[in-house]
Amino acid sequence: MQHSVKIMPGTSSLSGPLVAVLVYDGLCTFEFGVAYEVFGLPRPEMGPSWYRYATCGIEPGPLHAAGGLMVEPHAGLELLEKADLIIVPGWRGIGSPVPANLVDSLKLAHRRGARLMSLCSGIAVLAACGLLDGREATTHWRYAADIGARHPSIALDPDRLYVDLGDVLTAAGSAAALDLCLHVIRRDFGPDAANTVARRLVVPPHRDGGQAQFIERPVPRERESARLAPLIDWLRQNLAVPHRIETIAARSGMSQRTFQRRFEETTGLPPGEWLVAERVRLAREQLERNLGASLGDIAASCGFNSLETMRHHFRRRVGVSPAAYRARFCSE
Repeated sequence: MQHSVKIMPGTSSLSGPLVAVLVYDGLCTFEFGVAYEVFGLPRPEMGPSWYRYATCGIEPGPLHAAGGLMVEPHAGLELLEKADLIIVPGWRGIGSPVPANLVDSLKLAHRRGARLMSLCSGIAVLAACGLLDGREATTHWRYAADIGARHPSIALDPDRLYVDLGDVLTAAGSAAALDLCLHVIRRDFGPDAANTVARRLVVPPHRDGGQAQFIERPVPRERESARLAPLIDWLRQNLAVPHRIETIAARSGMSQRTFQRRFEETTGLPPGEWLVAERVRLAREQLERNLGASLGDIAASCGFNSLETMRHHFRRRVGVSPAAYRARFCSE
């Protein structure tokens, strides 16, 4: 038995950017759901300038999505003529042809100034449009070899969670779709808005590292996680303070060896690496919010013992210098 899903825009009172999500026969349900959850879910707390949302059918129905669902789009390809952000969920197959009329419509929208964003295997559609030729991009690691063989001119980096070129954006695996969507909110509406949506999704607003970081780890026991939660909250509130492992372990009431083991089981990182990651996260938020603060002041407020130390860790985890990262937000 198939189920029909019709998601109404409900955006008559909104005036923000129009987000158009492509739907098609063979639609990848997870990535489609991510796009709706982030951009289409009603968020009255965000005010009237929040995103408007609609689905765009690229072909006549009925349109079947993975999982036995049927989707009824709000409009056809004409919607792309006025969309500000166009999202391509996972494509129905890396080798599946992309319709010529869709390619033409996406190219026209791109020339008009719309941003185009692919999630996971949706890169196949943007690649077919030639919009990634000679440019950086990412996709799920399992599709990287196939996309690279079909489109050798793309500078493909499958170890990136997402790549933002300004006009074209690509995300890696399914979970990275959330990372990229939150990144877009951060660029459009600022870090506070992105953090608010991330809290509602119960995901971190920033996730550092590439796809290679996703290795199997033991699931922490709930008792240990609960025991460390107050300590983790305290550390986040005191990142500017120097921390020694033995001092933190003593605060947790554990031996240093036990603390290090249980902390890594809970967070996925050793305590030192976790602190660096949290300080880089805080530095990103400071660079986005406090455009008048000096880099040295930000380094100190985030717990780095020098500006050079912040530069080193920031480059390693974010891929650009703090100054370059700030310049992106100054220009927006």
